[in-house]
Amino acid sequence: MARADKATAVADIAEQFKDSTATLITEYRGLTVANLAELRRSLAGSATYTVAKNTLIKRAAADAGIEGLDELFAGPTAIAFVSGEAVDAAKALKTFAKDNKALVIKGGYMDGHPLTVSEVERIADLESREVLLAKLAGAMKGNLAKAAGLFAAPTSQMARLLAALQDKKPAEASAPEPAAPVAEAAAAPAEETPEAPAETTESAETPASAE
Repeated sequence: MARADKATAVADIAEQFKDSTATLITEYRGLTVANLAELRRSLAGSATYTVAKNTLIKRAAADAGIEGLDELFAGPTAIAFVSGEAVDAAKALKTFAKDNKALVIKGGYMDGHPLTVSEVERIADLESREVLLAKLAGAMKGNLAKAAGLFAAPTSQMARLLAALQDKKPAEASAPEPAAPVAEAAAAPAEETPEAPAETTESAETPASAE
């Protein structure tokens, strides 16, 4: 590849790094051209699957400010540059890898941090965006102002928020209710109030008896 072509390729890959919401890094050793075409079809709408030389990918990642992935750029490397939901792309890769052992998921990058293989698999196991939206809507209990912003958030963020909300519910349920003690304290003076006039009357009648 000529130097000008390499520079163009590096710039193109760097742009994909910058524009993607996440990147999922794979090794495709042993996959046929037909297999790669099938994989690209399964990723359509959620990610672009790019095959490139590791030297070019490393330079592109550096130009894009992506760090911590160099050790993953070994062997035949292909990257799924996610343009939609990371969950959808991760699910497609994991499903394809089950039927095509030649595809190996090596890690990824999202939210400014490298992802391990187990983290990519956990993302793949998340529920769909539609299910998470439904659960978030219920958890927010009609608070539309907050929900409006959350509905536009990436699925990974919604999943973390949903987990936090679910953990909060048992804590609230086990907390003591202060309403009963307050009510008892308020009731106590009300019961003693009628006795006060009786004492006042008795003391007022004493001088009359003395006369």
